[in-house]
Amino acid sequence: MSPNLPSPDLNLQWRPLAEQDIESLYALLRRIEEHDDPPYRSTREELSDSARGEWTNLEENSLAGFDPDGSLRAYGVVTEPEEGDRPRSFLEGGVDPDERHRGVGSAMLGWQVERARELLAGAEGEGQLIVHVEDGMNTCSELVERHGFVPGGYHTEMRRDLRGTAIEPSQLPRPLELVPWSNELDDAIRLAHGETFGPDSRPPSAQRWQEGRTYFVPEWSFLVLDHTSDRAQVAGYVLSSKYEQDWPTLGWSEGYVDMLGVRAPWRGKGIATALLTQVMAAYAESGMEYAALGLDHPSREDSFGLFDKLGFVPTRDSTTYVMQV
Repeated sequence: MSPNLPSPDLNLQWRPLAEQDIESLYALLRRIEEHDDPPYRSTREELSDSARGEWTNLEENSLAGFDPDGSLRAYGVVTEPEEGDRPRSFLEGGVDPDERHRGVGSAMLGWQVERARELLAGAEGEGQLIVHVEDGMNTCSELVERHGFVPGGYHTEMRRDLRGTAIEPSQLPRPLELVPWSNELDDAIRLAHGETFGPDSRPPSAQRWQEGRTYFVPEWSFLVLDHTSDRAQVAGYVLSSKYEQDWPTLGWSEGYVDMLGVRAPWRGKGIATALLTQVMAAYAESGMEYAALGLDHPSREDSFGLFDKLGFVPTRDSTTYVMQV
């Protein structure tokens, strides 16, 4: 049973999002991003990918508010946990700047929380509702805290200047071999990814693994194979994308590390260093000014180990707000 719709006193008409709303949603996000000026910009392609992929079942898991003229003014989406994954639901949404400070965002978030609770009601173990908030967006932070969310972790974006100094890729001893990404090896990377982040993690489904690859760059992606046995094993991997739509806002061009992982049995062998130096060299060869990546961490950090050593510096932070259900 779906949660009750927000109050009619808000003077918005409410219904689920549909794929035919993508153009209107893109226009709304343009207004939001131009007003809030985050260091990224959404594209139609990304929205289409999200609507077809990670935003499963828009009919039940999304809500949109339209003004009397039919213009989209607010939206909220709740993601379903993938089968076998940890019971987590991510909440995304936004409100037109002209509609803020009158309760629309609070009403939308309330609907999302109730819908996410319904989705996780039958899950095994404690579930989590998750909202990401960029640092500096104090009004948004206050909103989610009023609804019961608390900081559960942090995310730091980092960059490394590629100009002026040559990037020398690190060498790995045999039987380790660093090779370019290929479609034939992609599923082996997917399975390795499922083992990288602890014994409780599981590989994403083949469909989920392919989502969000609109800006994936194969020639900027690599993996390390271990040839100890007859059947080579994936020891580590780095997958990259090119988000050119963000460059005017950022003020520079960059290659972006979407995923970097080393499986537990191969840690401490220099594999992460080899992957990062290789991918930075590839970015530099393509004319990129910076290499960029994002790190999740449980507390505010002043140092970042390997990334400090390789010359990465923080550019911005965000907070991961969590509600246990």
